Amino acid sequence: MSADHWLADTRTSYDTVALSYADQLRESLAGAPYLRAALALFADLVRAAGGGPVADVGCGPGHVTDHLQGLGVEAFGIDLSPGMIDVARRVHPRLRFEVGSMTDLDLADASVAGLLAFWSLIHVPDDAVPTVFAHFRRALRPGGPLLLGFHVGSGSRLKTQGYGGHPMNVHVHRRQPDKVAGWLRAAGFTVEAHMLLDPDESVPGAVLFARRQS
Repeated sequence: MSADHWLADTRTSYDTVALSYADQLRESLAGAPYLRAALALFADLVRAAGGGPVADVGCGPGHVTDHLQGLGVEAFGIDLSPGMIDVARRVHPRLRFEVGSMTDLDLADASVAGLLAFWSLIHVPDDAVPTVFAHFRRALRPGGPLLLGFHVGSGSRLKTQGYGGHPMNVHVHRRQPDKVAGWLRAAGFTVEAHMLLDPDESVPGAVLFARRQS
């Protein structure tokens, strides 16, 4: 599948479900203590590295961006879907949100103190991940922390419906932490930690901490 194809499908799908998605995720962090702990640690790492702007890449409706702001982080959001960005701007009018793609990240070199991609890599095919991670490394300052969240498993499935029953057309990729860590090391990151979430569920999650090498 060409990059233009899967990117267009992802954009259209999330434009379609933007309102329902935002409604379902608005309070999601309240019931996720381990994710809140990971975000708090990430905020501490950003401050320890000197502070500065933090990019939430694939921010969706902006609930994680807003949570980071509440932790004292200078966070802003980027998402492929204009519909999601419209919702984020409306719900969080004091924060900055921009339309953009992680495959062609419009951030200056070494311009962010930290970067977060929380379950926004799940629609990126394997052959595009190295390009995405190269952009992440380029945009991060040397020593800047990176936090990833993703579905754990093997293989992909086509998602044709979701979030209020609206039609979607996106592939959801599940990956093992070791595979993601290998891509990160190849891109110039040091992998510092990862945590498996809900290991007894059919689709566990993982959070992975890395840092841009100097």
